[in-house]
Amino acid sequence: MFLLIKNAHVYSPEDLGIQDVLICNQKIIRIHPHIDFTWDEDFTVIDAKEKILVPGFIDQHVHIIGGGGEDGFASLIREIQFTDCIRYGVTTVIGLLGTDHHAKSVETLVAKTKALKEQGMSAYCLTGSYTYPSNTLTGSVGRDIAFIDEIIGVKIAISDHRSSNVSKQELARIATEARTAALLSKKPGVVHMHTGKGKDGYKKVMEIIEETDIPIFHFRPTHVANQLEDAYAFADMGGYIDFTSGTDIEKTAETLQNAMKRVPLSQITLSSDSNGSFPVWSEDKKIIGMGVGKMETLYDTIRCLIKEKHVPVCEAIRLITLNVADALLLKQKGRIEKDADADLVLLDENLDIDTVITLGKITVQNQEVKVKNYYNYE
Repeated sequence: MFLLIKNAHVYSPEDLGIQDVLICNQKIIRIHPHIDFTWDEDFTVIDAKEKILVPGFIDQHVHIIGGGGEDGFASLIREIQFTDCIRYGVTTVIGLLGTDHHAKSVETLVAKTKALKEQGMSAYCLTGSYTYPSNTLTGSVGRDIAFIDEIIGVKIAISDHRSSNVSKQELARIATEARTAALLSKKPGVVHMHTGKGKDGYKKVMEIIEETDIPIFHFRPTHVANQLEDAYAFADMGGYIDFTSGTDIEKTAETLQNAMKRVPLSQITLSSDSNGSFPVWSEDKKIIGMGVGKMETLYDTIRCLIKEKHVPVCEAIRLITLNVADALLLKQKGRIEKDADADLVLLDENLDIDTVITLGKITVQNQEVKVKNYYNYE
């Protein structure tokens, strides 16, 4: 099947100007100012005049089977649907667990990851959860990463009253196990660290980096606005820092804009924490409110950066495309170039999501979702 996108202003995410993009099946096969191409059958043309073409979005922190549980079993959140992702331009997700490891399992997480792949998008996941020892599918973090295709790293929580208060030695062992398994399986082997507002901050992580030979590449703090000064220090050491889009779009965009002035742009990423819980705690750690992460906030934040904070498209869009792809060694993702995966988003003149192409298939067109979930219910 061939798909030709004509007259689009392409951000790869670098500004390539007005280009035509030719897709064959799941791959981009040519980018040129004028592509003269026809095919007798299975050939679609999209006229993208006055539209912007950007890579499909990568959301690296999604509770694909639902998070929650801090306010009883009734507070467990529903799993995500395929259409929940693509309607907001997300063509690749990384699923994970949170505090919910008693009620939900790595087995169910991997199964949901496989289901999303069957439906036509790219999906990966992390073993582990907030807890230590890490809950796994095979019995070890290393075997999960090495032998389960979908698993690319491990999740752990630090500096949070809900964590297992993992010691420096335990955290270093997790990272070493993830690293050695990643070398074998050619994966990133990330130690994705939920970071709360605890007193310890990034102390243990920074001491491991300073005292051992484990590369900083493997340590990935998220929700970094909770420990912003430590996050900047971590970035100064060469690490990636992942912000969460959250519920206050304006505030998150302002925080990101400040971060982009403080640390190298290539080291900053953004994720949504979609379908995860956003509990509100009193000073004595009693729950007094509950919110839910939403995937729509991912691009809403980027759009705010561009329209309200006047950050160039080529810089803002990197936070959910190229930077994430490079951080996770997804070489065919996050970019518009020959031989890259055909995961693409067309934005209209108002920077609203107009069309989404997922692995070469049009899944959203003219703001209308063109595909269905296996079970068509909300």
